Amino acid sequence: MADVAKEAGVSHQTVSRVLNDHPNVRAETRTRVLEAIDKLGYRRNLVARALVTKHSRTLGVVSFDTTLYGPASTVYGIEQAARAAGYFISIVSLKSIDKTGVRDALDYLADQGVDGIVAVAPQRSAAQALADLPLDIPAVAVEGGEAGEVPVVCVDQVEGGRLATEHLLELGHETVWHVRGPGDWLEAEGRVIGWRSALERAGRAVPEPLAGDWSPRSGYEAGRSLAGMAGVTAVFVANDQMALGVLRAFTEKGVKVPGQVSVVGFDDIPESAYFSPPLTTIRQDFGAVGRHSIGVLLRQIEAGGPQASERLVVPPAFVPRVSTAGR
Repeated sequence: MADVAKEAGVSHQTVSRVLNDHPNVRAETRTRVLEAIDKLGYRRNLVARALVTKHSRTLGVVSFDTTLYGPASTVYGIEQAARAAGYFISIVSLKSIDKTGVRDALDYLADQGVDGIVAVAPQRSAAQALADLPLDIPAVAVEGGEAGEVPVVCVDQVEGGRLATEHLLELGHETVWHVRGPGDWLEAEGRVIGWRSALERAGRAVPEPLAGDWSPRSGYEAGRSLAGMAGVTAVFVANDQMALGVLRAFTEKGVKVPGQVSVVGFDDIPESAYFSPPLTTIRQDFGAVGRHSIGVLLRQIEAGGPQASERLVVPPAFVPRVSTAGR
C-alpha cells in the first residue's frame, strides 16, 4: 500500500479509502490510485484485512448434491448473489446426510473464518440434521422445510404442484397421474401435496403416484408403466429430467404427446424447450433464491449474529409449451 501511495503521490490513508470505495475521494485522485495499483500489480492481503476488520468477506455454502440441476442452480444463484454483495464463497459438498457430516462441514467452514453459512438442505434428513445443531454464527437454510432456529428460504413447491395440476384439469382431463421424486426430498413432498390438493379440491380421483429418483431412467420406467394403463391422459412429472424419460417411453410405445397424453414437468431446465415436444413446465427462480438467501444472511451478519427465525418463500412460474393439449 505504501508503494501504491508513493507511485500515486498520495497518502496510504487515501489508498485505503479508494480500496474501500469511500465516497470522500476526488475522481481524479481515485483514477490516479487505481492506475498505480494496475501498474504495480498490487493485490490486497485478504487474510491481513480480516484480522483488522474481523470479517473475512467469505461465506460458507454446504450443499448435499450438486450433480442435480436444482441444487447446482441453487448454489450458482447463491454464488452470484454473494459476489454481487462483495463476498467470496467457500463450498463444501457432502455425500453423507447425517448430523456428524453436517457438523463436520460447519466446523470446517467456521475454522476458515467465514462470516456466515448457507446450507442447501433439500432433503428432510439434511434439514433435520441442520436444525438439531447449535449454530454460533449466522446461517440460513435453502429448501430447508419449516423455519426453526435457522431461517429458511425456499421455492413454493406446493404452489408449483398445484399450478401444474390445475393447468391439466382446466384442459379437460378427468384426473392427473404423478411421477414423484424421492421420498426424503422436501421438494418432492411439496409437489405431491400441491398435486393431491388440486385433485381433491376439484373432486377428482387421486391415482397412486409412481416413484422416481429425479433421473431420466426412472422417468422412462414410470412412462413404460403409464403407457400400459387405461385412461391415462395427463401426467405431472416432478422434474424435467424424469419427464424426458416419460416422453421417450411414450414415443417407443406409440403414445402421442400431446395428442393422447399431456405431460407437464418441473424446473424449466434449459433443454426443456428443445424436448420433443417442447415441455410445459414449472420454473423455479434460483436467482431470487440466491438473492434472498444472501440477504437474510447479511442482515444477520450486520446485526452481529443469528437473529429470529424467518421463512421467505419464492413463487414458481408456469411455463406453457406444446406438451399439453385439451381433451
